[in-house]
Amino acid sequence: MSSPFKVLYYVNQFFGQVGGEEKAGIEPFYKEEKIGPAGGFEGLLEGEGTVVGTLVCGDNYFNEHNAEAFAFIMDTIKKVQPDLVVTGPAFNAGRYGMACGEIAAKVTEELGIPTLTGMYIENPGLDTCLSKVIVVSTPDSAAGMRTALPTMAKIARKLVKGEELDAPEVEGYIPQGRRLTVFSDKRGSKRAVEMLLARLNDQPFETELPMPQFDRVDPALAIKDLSKATIALVTSGGIVPNGNPDRIQSASAQKWGKYDISTASALVGDYYTIHGGYDPVYANEIPDRVAPLDVLKTLEKEGAIGKVYDYFYTTTGTGTSVGNALTFGKEIGAELKAAGVDGVILTST
Repeated sequence: MSSPFKVLYYVNQFFGQVGGEEKAGIEPFYKEEKIGPAGGFEGLLEGEGTVVGTLVCGDNYFNEHNAEAFAFIMDTIKKVQPDLVVTGPAFNAGRYGMACGEIAAKVTEELGIPTLTGMYIENPGLDTCLSKVIVVSTPDSAAGMRTALPTMAKIARKLVKGEELDAPEVEGYIPQGRRLTVFSDKRGSKRAVEMLLARLNDQPFETELPMPQFDRVDPALAIKDLSKATIALVTSGGIVPNGNPDRIQSASAQKWGKYDISTASALVGDYYTIHGGYDPVYANEIPDRVAPLDVLKTLEKEGAIGKVYDYFYTTTGTGTSVGNALTFGKEIGAELKAAGVDGVILTST
């Protein structure tokens, strides 16, 4: 009987049993132990594989010290030489998802070792790895661990053996956008007519070509008189006061900030960017390039707009989940509406 295949498991500080948000800055470390979900995962391999160790890294550390984190993680994987690397599952945790996705993709590309992770469909980390890595579809919270791990373990055994996976809806992973040739006992025209008839008769059917669904928002009515309007400034470009007092994340934002600009004529000198998705040099030199308070104040003086709202709102857009973005928009929008703001200048990067 052949030896069990070796699995190296990656988790963040929470699942690594180090701590919560207060420990998100810890540097990566490796232990020859089964920590957190690694133990449950090994049990589901039914003796075919064994977890030889667990890599743990803080979410903030990975996203803010990416090069240093990768250096340690990749060096450890090279030394351990596992047959499979598993990250997560990250569910809908954005920063954790970014780490799981980037690690899995890099290991696949540079080391050629099979990798596997798990995420909720809206996790921003999905875009970093979906074309290269099998990503098991999970619920949006860790409450779904009991359903996620068995699916991951089943797929893991196939990956290590080099077995071909069945369709995403059968195996439980997120579609990678690939079109594969399959054989059917019915030609396409017959299948299409059968689906049409089923739809017309309110019967269940499953399309062979699902279309993307886009969120549509009706545009607001035009402002009738800008010279009397109060305009607020909002950005997802990560412009924050010096020192980032609210500790807004540089990627996969979990919060937004609100700052008093009632006496300021520009942001330069007092603000900078903490955004992790673009070169910060020019934004740090003149933050108004991203959030144009200077121009709005000039328009206010000229009477082109009635007033610049006294508070400025900011967050980071890179990697931020759709769910968080919707929440931020609703919260900020409710404040602005209650304050009588007539319009918003919303800038990105």
